Parts: sequence; C-alpha cells; structure tokens
Amino acid sequence: MINKEFARTLNDRLREHNPEEILQYFLREFPGKVALSSSLGAEDQVLTHMMAGIDTNAFIFTLDTGRQFAESYDLIHRTQERYGIRIKVFFPDHAEVESMVNEHGINLFYQSIENRKLCCHIRKIVPLRRALGGLDAWICGLRKEQSPTRDSVEPVVWDETNGLIKISPLAEWNNEQVWQFIQSNNVPYNPLHDQGFVSIGCQPCTRAILANEDQRAGRWWWEQPETKECGLHKRD
Repeated sequence: MINKEFARTLNDRLREHNPEEILQYFLREFPGKVALSSSLGAEDQVLTHMMAGIDTNAFIFTLDTGRQFAESYDLIHRTQERYGIRIKVFFPDHAEVESMVNEHGINLFYQSIENRKLCCHIRKIVPLRRALGGLDAWICGLRKEQSPTRDSVEPVVWDETNGLIKISPLAEWNNEQVWQFIQSNNVPYNPLHDQGFVSIGCQPCTRAILANEDQRAGRWWWEQPETKECGLHKRD
C-alpha cells in the first residue's frame, strides 16, 4: 500500500542513491503514475535532462499562472526542442482568476499575505491538484540549501496534503553542483539566472537577489522568510 510508512521505507532505501538512480527507480516501479512538476528553475531543468535520458515519454508538467516571465515561456519551447519531449501545461480556472482580480485587484498579492496566498492558491495549488490526479508520486526540485523553509527536505516523503509520495532527488545537492551539471551537460536554462534571479516564479513576485541574501530572497521579497512558500510544498 502506498502510504506514509511505505514512503519512509523508500526514503531509507534510496537515501544514499544518486538522483538519477532515484529517478530510474520511480520511473520503473511507478510506470505512468509518477510525474515531474517543473517550475522551469535550474533544479527542474537538471531533473528534466535526467528524466529525458531515461524515458522521453516520462510525464513532465508545468503550471502557467498567467503572470510568468517571457523568458520562462521561451524556455518551455527550447527544452522541448532540446530533448524531443512534450511538457504538459496546466492553467488556472479562468472564472476563479476573473473573480479574484475583479474583487481584490490585479496586483492583490502586494496588499497582504492572505491575498498573496489566495492568488497562489488559485493560480498554482488548484491546477497542481488537477495535474496530480491519478498519480502515485510526484517529483520536484527541492533542495535543503534553498531556504530556511526547506532545510528538512528528504529525498522521499509522504505528501499528506495531496495523498501521494513526493520525491526530491536533488535534496542534498548544493548550488554549485546544480550549475556544474547544467554547464557540463549543456542543459537549457532561464537567462534570468544570469541576471541575479536565483528562484524564478511569477514576474510581479520575483526579483534578482542581493549579495549575501539567501537563494529565495527574491521571491515575495516584501514578506518575512518563514512565509515564503506558495503552498505547493507544505512542511509535514
């Protein structure tokens, strides 16, 4: 049975394996029931490269919130061309977006944490639930080093919120390892990274980071570090 205990057992078994071995295990043991949720960030581009090398038909998807950078859309095209894959795009419900914007304003997220979380919920969390429908496990690019909210990330955990296994093959990697892999393998990446954007989300909610700031300081920079998650990755 796929549950919390099973996820803990897999984590103990796979903890010392490298990211490609972890991906190979899940793609082999969960055929058609596992997917990579790609934010198109550096980590997810590394995972896309690895997965495409294992199975070009592997399920990879991304969430289009409607407020993305133009560079992010271009990266979807370049990635598909580079690997001969198709990245499935999930969108928010137009009626929910219209209602939210008409009630709270186009840039409601600057007004309060509650408004920002509402926007994230409609534009990200609801589409994610649709994307995860019918799956037993999902893969993401979380790393312990990214921020204080992610310092306890494990390679395999039980996602209580969505009721399936969550896999973070790069949990133990540092930033240098990510970029060494990208450069060594000519992995396509978002050119905004070269302009100081480390973590890239929606355009209105993302800025380049300053010297000595943590890697996610450019996300929702007007909030305190402990609130800087959109709800996709809750700490269990």
